[in-house]
Amino acid sequence: MQSPFRITDHILFEDDFIIVLNKPHGLMVEPDRNGYANLQQLLKKYLKTSDSSGEVYAQHIHRLDRPVSGVILFAKQKSVLKNLSEQFAERRVKKYYQAMTTASPSQNSGVLENWFRKEKKKAVLHDEEVPFAERVKLDYTVRELAAQQFLWDIQLHTGKYHQIRAQLSYVNCPIIGDGLYGSTVPYKDNAIALHACRLIFHHPVTNEEMSIGIQNDFARA
Repeated sequence: MQSPFRITDHILFEDDFIIVLNKPHGLMVEPDRNGYANLQQLLKKYLKTSDSSGEVYAQHIHRLDRPVSGVILFAKQKSVLKNLSEQFAERRVKKYYQAMTTASPSQNSGVLENWFRKEKKKAVLHDEEVPFAERVKLDYTVRELAAQQFLWDIQLHTGKYHQIRAQLSYVNCPIIGDGLYGSTVPYKDNAIALHACRLIFHHPVTNEEMSIGIQNDFARA
């Protein structure tokens, strides 16, 4: 994450009910026990500057891992939280990602499906159902940008803990910089080459379809 950090440089959309941000890599979404800087607290500070009452609300609807960058949605009013949360729970939200790897899969496009189980602080995948496992799925296309540089366009259908990271590693294509899942190629400090590039959902008040995105030029990383 570059310093100084200014929320205004990362706003993709904002109205009275929601705000959509482009989270930089290296920044936590919410507070944790280690006391790292986090997007939720920074957003509340920003909202206080435009609300004379001092009462502000900012609640993330989904999460991105600390080393992942990209589009993330916050509710600015508690009244819209239920609507947005249900859209995610019912899988009516479309989530798109980009990733860079140094290897390519056997097919340039396809579907990855596995059985997922979280074990300690890592996702473990299986080809067949095992106890306490859930099915995970993503669609992908891959194209070569340069020698040993492959760009993945991904639609995520389930969104479990470390899902994309684990599924790409499972087909021997770990994301660049992701040492936890087998990458030996460095990327940036506190970052992996994974970016949430687009989120499609319905506005919780107007019901208008919202398609909000931002690309990441991995080639310049």
